[in-house]
Amino acid sequence: MAAPDQAAPVALQLRPDLSFIGKLGSSAGDSFRSCYQCGTCSVVCPFALDGTHLPRQEMLLAQWGLKDELLSSPNLWICTTCGNCARLCPREVDIPGTIRAARELSLLDGNVPPELAQAFANLQRQGNPQGESPRKRVDWAAEAGVPVPLIGELGRPVDVLWYVSDYTSYHPRGKDAARAMARVLTALGVDFAILGPEERSDGDSARLAGETGLFELLAEQNIKAFGKYAFARLVVMDPHAYNAFRNHYPRLGWTGEVLHYTQFLAEHVERIAWRSRVDLEVTYHDPCYLGRNNGEYDAPRKLLAAIPGVRLAEMPHNRANGYCCGGGGGGMWLDGFVAEHVSERLSERRVREAVATVGLDGSGVLSVACPYEPSRFEDAVKSTGNDGRIVVRDIIELIDQAMQPLPATTA
Repeated sequence: MAAPDQAAPVALQLRPDLSFIGKLGSSAGDSFRSCYQCGTCSVVCPFALDGTHLPRQEMLLAQWGLKDELLSSPNLWICTTCGNCARLCPREVDIPGTIRAARELSLLDGNVPPELAQAFANLQRQGNPQGESPRKRVDWAAEAGVPVPLIGELGRPVDVLWYVSDYTSYHPRGKDAARAMARVLTALGVDFAILGPEERSDGDSARLAGETGLFELLAEQNIKAFGKYAFARLVVMDPHAYNAFRNHYPRLGWTGEVLHYTQFLAEHVERIAWRSRVDLEVTYHDPCYLGRNNGEYDAPRKLLAAIPGVRLAEMPHNRANGYCCGGGGGGMWLDGFVAEHVSERLSERRVREAVATVGLDGSGVLSVACPYEPSRFEDAVKSTGNDGRIVVRDIIELIDQAMQPLPATTA
């Protein structure tokens, strides 16, 4: 028989922090207290198959006030806040909100993965996570082939203020989508302009990663820029920006009509002049912050269905039940950290599902509608050995392709 001091249950060594419970409730709301540990969240978490991120465990630590155990858990940062857990929670617990609040408290204690700290520093200094100069924010437009007007130089109201977003402005693959968008808007005769160097990150991923103060700073800068100009509606490329402007900027003083670009173009799809066929087998990945978190599933599919030649096939996990790409909730800035704690990236799992759906004959397309996804999925195509079986294209790139005439052939 073990000695009495050796037989003491581990639970008796834990020290609940009641003030920590109060702080979580103040930031996230008290819904986490309603969790009755049914485990539904852990079953549907995208990391469940990896056995790594278990929301049920994090909720238990939060309820018991086990601050040190919760804030030291790598699961706190692995979560992408995709929202599938909250979607199916029978008690309607705001699980992503609890994770966000715990991250905020972890940051206040000075505990943050280095990759994330660097992204925060870049956002603070330059207004984008890449740390690029705001003056370079419009460099992509030089190769668009059409004029891309800056609203500050127009001196008049416009119908559409196009918020381009960080990755669409700076990342090489994002720039491809930005140029395609400029050409499509021009061909449709849309009266649009962009902020250019005045644009700052929407800040939503920073907010979800726990940096509420930084989110509010970036939001205030954007709201100030919006207030200088007259425009009918805001059109965005990034679902995270859509989520921020629609759901979180209003409490900071900005209210206006905001549309994801797929929603805007779906309104005008009958006016698009198609000039060539795009004979491709295509599947579509629902971005978490366009679909599951904001309920938009139809506009992207309406656009894909309208493109001549596209044959759309759904992956088994689609719409509200779609897999996460791994980039949300700060995940775009945590690839190195996540790789240390999981055996497979979420983007790799999604690519395998896409290949099984449309890529078995080597001619499939994984279509996306978020600037985070082209680079994430293209890396996953390579890491899973699927080069040559599937390509990744933003929907706007497919639309632009079908609006261009087929190249002339020689006899």
